[in-house]
Amino acid sequence: MTDPMRGLYALPPGVHFAREFVRGLLDRMAGQPPEALARVTILVNASQTMGEIRRAFDRAGPLLLPKLRTITAVDPGPLAMPNLPEAPLARRLQLARLIDRMVRLRPDLGAGHAIPVLAQSLSLLMTEMQTEGRDITDLESIDTGDHARHWQNALAFLRIAAEFHLDEPWRDRPARQRAAAEQALAQWSQGLNLPEGPVIVAGSTGSHGATRLYMQAVAALPQGAVVLPGFDFDQPQSVWDNLGNAADDHPQSRFAPLIRDAGYPARWTDAQPASPARNRLLSLALRPAPVTDQWIAEGPDLPDLIPATADLTLIEADQPGQEAEAIALVMRDAAERDECVTLIAADSGLIRRVTAALDRWHILPDDSAGRPLPLTAPGLFLRQVAALFGEALTVDRLLILLKHPLTATGSQVIGRNDILRHTRDLELKLRKYGPAFPDAPTLTDWATKGDDSRKIWAEWLAGMLDRITPLSRDRAPRPLPDRLRDVIDLAEALAAGPGGTPEESRLWQDKAGTMSRAVLDHLLEHAHHGPDVAPNDLCALLITELQAKAVREDVAAWHSLRIHGPREARLYANGTVILSGLNEGGWPQPLSPDPWLSRQMRLAAGLPVPERQIGLAAHDFQQGIAAERVILTRARRDAEAETIPSRWLNRMMNLMGGLPDRNGPQALAAMRDRGNRWLEMAEAVARPTETVPPARRPSPVPPGPPFKELPVTDISLLIRDPYAVYAKRVLNLRPLPPLRPEADASLRGQTLHAIVEALLKTRPAPDTPPEVLKAQFLAITRETLDREVPWPTARAFWAARIEGIAERIVADELARLAEGTPTVIENRGRVSVPGMDFTLTAKPDRIDLLHDGQVVVYDYKSGTPPTDAQIRHFDKQLMLEAAMARRGGFDALGPVDVGAIRYIQLGGEGRTFDREHDHAIEGGTWDGFVELIQAYLTGWAGFTAMRAPEKTSYAGDYDHLARYGEWALTDTAEPRKVGDHG
Repeated sequence: MTDPMRGLYALPPGVHFAREFVRGLLDRMAGQPPEALARVTILVNASQTMGEIRRAFDRAGPLLLPKLRTITAVDPGPLAMPNLPEAPLARRLQLARLIDRMVRLRPDLGAGHAIPVLAQSLSLLMTEMQTEGRDITDLESIDTGDHARHWQNALAFLRIAAEFHLDEPWRDRPARQRAAAEQALAQWSQGLNLPEGPVIVAGSTGSHGATRLYMQAVAALPQGAVVLPGFDFDQPQSVWDNLGNAADDHPQSRFAPLIRDAGYPARWTDAQPASPARNRLLSLALRPAPVTDQWIAEGPDLPDLIPATADLTLIEADQPGQEAEAIALVMRDAAERDECVTLIAADSGLIRRVTAALDRWHILPDDSAGRPLPLTAPGLFLRQVAALFGEALTVDRLLILLKHPLTATGSQVIGRNDILRHTRDLELKLRKYGPAFPDAPTLTDWATKGDDSRKIWAEWLAGMLDRITPLSRDRAPRPLPDRLRDVIDLAEALAAGPGGTPEESRLWQDKAGTMSRAVLDHLLEHAHHGPDVAPNDLCALLITELQAKAVREDVAAWHSLRIHGPREARLYANGTVILSGLNEGGWPQPLSPDPWLSRQMRLAAGLPVPERQIGLAAHDFQQGIAAERVILTRARRDAEAETIPSRWLNRMMNLMGGLPDRNGPQALAAMRDRGNRWLEMAEAVARPTETVPPARRPSPVPPGPPFKELPVTDISLLIRDPYAVYAKRVLNLRPLPPLRPEADASLRGQTLHAIVEALLKTRPAPDTPPEVLKAQFLAITRETLDREVPWPTARAFWAARIEGIAERIVADELARLAEGTPTVIENRGRVSVPGMDFTLTAKPDRIDLLHDGQVVVYDYKSGTPPTDAQIRHFDKQLMLEAAMARRGGFDALGPVDVGAIRYIQLGGEGRTFDREHDHAIEGGTWDGFVELIQAYLTGWAGFTAMRAPEKTSYAGDYDHLARYGEWALTDTAEPRKVGDHG
């Protein structure tokens, strides 16, 4: 070797780590025989680093390659630990069983958390204890006197869990790694069992105790070297001396223990970063707090910041969508010039936005993360099937399953197009007629009204519903293996389809299907270790295990466009690097809360504090921003509020803003100017090439007559929003009912009407005892609610409200029965308007014939009844029904005189409200109605959109057709003829 490899080495931020590492190694191996390189063992921090190092060796030409391993795979050997380690999943499930028992005894400790989630967090804590060399004695040394009761209880359980989980280190890979590190340090320091060839640890920061200990052992070997990535050679020794546990959020803090043990690192190669001046700026900006005095003292010594930041661009978009559009444009520009560009992003949502924006030009970047398995077709399908257990099957859940691309793919008797056609027809049926919770009898009845293909489809689906419907009652914990098999069996049955088999389906095919099946098989293999689980815990476990896997797309990505996570920032320093999502909560991401130990308890136990994750993210940022050309992006707002710039970006901008002698403000302005040019271009790309003028406020005049009949309930709508009547009655359009029916105000009103109607049809006598009528009324209420309202909570709530006003309603009803007899109960009536080809129809809630021959017109209201003023100007329903009764519009009455109009409130206090009525008011209302109808029938008036809304917040069913929003309520509507007027 030309240069002995021993001790600590480093490469600065801004160099391509893998290439420079290989160059430095080959320089040191120069003059050695080819087989000498094969005796070298290289331990790397991650598989991505290993892949880049392999590619760097490939570029060097034909060689005998060294042995490449990951440092987390080091093992003490079969002599020290003869047994093989257990699967991490088995260990997590064992912890889950322990947590389950704890939660049964102390439900407060697990409140609001799923057992698999708690087991995952506890497993991570046990891993930390193993890698840091901690045991139960460290937990016992924690003084909980000043802590809340919750932490004391959690610590008591932790001691039990640690005694159970840490008693046999051979079971867990982290504990074996720690044992290997301790063994190596002890033996190698005495010259025992030394490796046969050189050993190099490359690319690791020593963030975990076991890794750091092994790095210390390697650095002390006669032929051992540790090569650190992204080492800040510009940081003064005084800062290194003070880096400790109190500065865990500093990007270089992980290196401090290694330096104290092995000395200051030498440079592995003579490679210089793209911009040494920029590295000096970042080194000073990221100093550990307090930093102001260091900025004042060392800031003037920085070089001119304009050339130092000449290759930095700052994009500050108004919102995330604009940020993604600008990033996509940068990548598209690089693709056009065939230049390499790497997007570093911690936010998966931003990555999806950028990928979608690039699809505009049919560009697919190379995303190293791939698609998370839970978001693939098999992953989504399994999650949806697992969610069927313990929950009632709603319309939307059923349709999600039926429209899934894997459903019934094993069937040979019915094609995919027919499946989608029948699903669409079923959706329209269920939206319009229900039921809210589909069942087999509904499907069986529907099957009789279609062709043979529908019968096959519906009969199979009815059989599946017979199997799925009882699952809503499966809420109690059951053995995990049984639950997993139930999910697999149901998923395979749904994928098989009518007359099909799971093997013929696409459920377990393709890469995502194979991987999903492997995850489930792995779960089944170790499920016996876990506790009995409820359906929600199974869903949480399934998502956790699927989330650990990702599927790379088998498509040709653009060779020069790459997307990577922050941890890979150290590997890509050439070309253009985009550091995106630089907001607090984005990069760095928020710290996950630890349900087991507080920060003070972690310090007392000798465990890493949560800020360590911030420090690791800061190190990724420091390496990424040192690349050849860097574009920094952030959005000023997200979906909820204004954002805060990432702390590292904020520090850099604040430091630059405070160095006018170094042209800091001018350099920062230039960075923003370069970013604004990308934002302007992105805005120009998004801007339509042709300007479409906004729609004018519609007021269509269709060929006359537009209609020959209207119900009285549409008259107030005709006054307030004529366009809605035009869309409903002329165009014959109806809003699509919601996908998931709910117990809303409309259903409540219909149900209350049905209750009172059922009561009146029993023909109660005026002398019925109040308590008897009340009992009858409440019995009808219960029967109607059970029939019409399938939601138990809504039934109970509405029944309680009705019971609260039952006495008042019964008392008023007996008074009404004493005055007269209910003669018209939800019976339809009609009146033709003289001189016009038009009929007004009505279906009054109730008209009572009094003993003196007059009638009283009633209307039930579940809300607040309209006032006299509202009746005079807008709400004409009751007054027009009175006018129809006077004109003989109801067969059961004939022409009658109207004595009064009243509203019966079925909510609130259950009162009855009299409204102002006499012959003159009624006649004036009728004359106004005739004049209104004549204006629309003759084409004199246009159907103006939102002519007189009651409130500015009014939202109609047809506002989107009227293109409301392109015009305002203050705009004048001009009637315009539509259609063929001849």
